[in-house]
Amino acid sequence: MGKGRPIGSEIRNNVIELLAAKGKAYGYDLYKLYVQIFPKVTMRSIYYHLQKGIKLGEVKIAEVRKEKGNFSWGGEVEKTYYSIGDKAQPKGDKRVKEFMETKK
Repeated sequence: MGKGRPIGSEIRNNVIELLAAKGKAYGYDLYKLYVQIFPKVTMRSIYYHLQKGIKLGEVKIAEVRKEKGNFSWGGEVEKTYYSIGDKAQPKGDKRVKEFMETKK
């Protein structure tokens, strides 16, 4: 066995499950869903695992959108939408499935 940390991550696997169920979503939206279903994590951790997932091919950037609104920092925001990557292997977590069904 090689040195260092193993590649897999429970948080990243859960994010992949959310993306598989939702199709595409931006980081903050994924964070809000994650903390409702799984144990609490920080938003920074979600963004870290999205970036790590991009490097591993488990997550990809679906699109980058500029949206107008009334934000504390100005009138426009740039949202990066993520989707499931080619190397992702979602297992079909029943917690995510049940939550998405009750949310509809």
